[in-house]
Amino acid sequence: MSGIADELKQIGTTTLSDALDRLGIEGQCLGIKPFDHQMRLAGPAFTIRMLPVGVHGGSVGDYIDDVAPGQIVAIDNDGRLDATVWGDILTMVASRRGIGGTVIDGVCRDIDRSLELGYPIFARGNAMRTGKDRVTADAVNVTVQIAGVRIAPGDWLVGDGDGIVSLPASRLEEICTTARQIAAAETKIRDAVVAGERLDKARERLRYHALQSKPAR
Repeated sequence: MSGIADELKQIGTTTLSDALDRLGIEGQCLGIKPFDHQMRLAGPAFTIRMLPVGVHGGSVGDYIDDVAPGQIVAIDNDGRLDATVWGDILTMVASRRGIGGTVIDGVCRDIDRSLELGYPIFARGNAMRTGKDRVTADAVNVTVQIAGVRIAPGDWLVGDGDGIVSLPASRLEEICTTARQIAAAETKIRDAVVAGERLDKARERLRYHALQSKPAR
């Protein structure tokens, strides 16, 4: 897992986003940002679906001991900004267990601990109000959505300063191949411009726009 995770972090979300566009896959989780632009994550998703607590009670975070090292916690809280679903203790446990990071369609709190430990959290924002007695982890390892993107358990999440992309596990190899082609073309374009070639000519010669665009059917 670490090899592909390291490569995806190096490729970055912008190139992966272009690869998703090329392949006609909607995987850009717009509006989900890191608390430090230096944060990076890549790994398969361990998904959690949050629901209002209702009359049944329940916990916000008792699933954490079941998350494997390297996995990314993906929490679908329906974009709520009034109830946090991640905080200091979960950050500490996740960091100690080697979990790869946390992605939240919603908000978290205690971000100082995340920054202190260098544990990557991507969310819509942060606030102080707990989700306890407001929301509960209704289901784990089920299909969820983050910013309108469908994410199944095991799909890959990649995050950096530009945000989060989701890569369907069934098409991971295809996405990586396409992203490598785009990255290689961009490197050649940069080298050509440094050598004195016009940008438009370099892009045309290397068919850069075709690499980014979905093929016509």
